[in-house]
Amino acid sequence: MWIVKIGGSLCADPVLVQWLELLTQVGGGRVTIVCGGGSFADEVRRIQAHWQLNDLAAHNMAVLAMAQTAYQLHALNPALQLAARKTDIPDLLRRGKTALWLPLEQRRDRPDARTSWEATSDTMALDLAKHLNAEQLVMVKSCAIDPQLTLAQLGEAGVVDPQFAEASSDAAFPITLLHKSQVSTMRALLLGEASFASR
Repeated sequence: MWIVKIGGSLCADPVLVQWLELLTQVGGGRVTIVCGGGSFADEVRRIQAHWQLNDLAAHNMAVLAMAQTAYQLHALNPALQLAARKTDIPDLLRRGKTALWLPLEQRRDRPDARTSWEATSDTMALDLAKHLNAEQLVMVKSCAIDPQLTLAQLGEAGVVDPQFAEASSDAAFPITLLHKSQVSTMRALLLGEASFASR
C-alpha cells in the first residue's frame, strides 16, 4: 500500500488532472490519496487570524478543508473511491480501487499534539501511512525540492510542516518528495521501472 499526499497547492493547477489519471489508472489496488486543504485551508487561516480563533477550532475547520478538497478531486475523477474511515481503505484496495481519504475522523474534541498549524495534512498523511503499515509515502509538492536537504531542513524551509521530520523519525517506510512536474517519475515508480530515493 502506498500513501500519496497531493499538496493543496496543486488543486488549482491543470497538472492535477494528470496526477489523478495516473493514480487511478496505474495505482489501483495500491494507492491511497491524501489531499491538502488548498485554498479552503488558506481561508481557515484567514478567518482564524481575523477572529483570533483557538487552534482546536482551526484544526477542525482545516480537516473540513481537506475533506472539501477530497470532494473536489472525486468530482474531477469519479474513479477515485472515497474512504470515510481509515478502516475502509484496505477493502477498497483489495477491490482494485484507488482510495481517496476523507479525514473527518481527524477532528478533535480537545487539543492534542496535532491540533495546531505545526502539524498539517503532511503529518496527517504520515500518521495514516503508519496506521496502515504503508510500503511508501510519496509527497507531491508545487515548490522546488532540494534533494540534498534533510526532512528537518525541509521543515525549516516550509516544504513540509514543522512536525513532519520528528514524526517521521520512526517511519518504517521510504518517504519520497516529488515536484508536481514529475508525473513520469511517479509512473515509473508505480510500474517498478525506477527505485525510491528515501529520506
